[in-house]
Amino acid sequence: MEKLFKETDVKIGKITGKWSQFVEGLVAPAAVKLFRERGIEVKRIFQRVKAERNGDRMEIDILAVNTEFAVLIEAKSTLGTDDVNEHIERLAKFKSLFPEYASHKVLGAVAGIVIDKDSDRYAYKSGLFVIAQSGETVKILNDIKFKPKSW
Repeated sequence: MEKLFKETDVKIGKITGKWSQFVEGLVAPAAVKLFRERGIEVKRIFQRVKAERNGDRMEIDILAVNTEFAVLIEAKSTLGTDDVNEHIERLAKFKSLFPEYASHKVLGAVAGIVIDKDSDRYAYKSGLFVIAQSGETVKILNDIKFKPKSW
């Protein structure tokens, strides 16, 4: 029974990983347009960026950058408040693991196909952009008055 549970966990992990990659695939190509509409001219997009320094590790699903801003986007098939909290921790550690962006204003965004109850509101209040599916593409849910937090 224990072996069966472990095998099932591995299979479920593979499925959810594929869904998260699907979300990344929707968000990454749209990121330039989405942030341009918010006054942030993204010049480069990187996916699944990893860093390790002094035993600390980080992976960023999507990193959108220009000479002034670095926007870290966490993409989930189902976005929950725990995901928002983990991303806030990631934002706080970003410059120490990616010193080449030390002079940048670091902004955060979370994306999800399904957004758990109030997770979007929590992310908004935490200063994060919220990206969700809209038809065949994605859009930023934050109203135009939204002011993102900078890390």
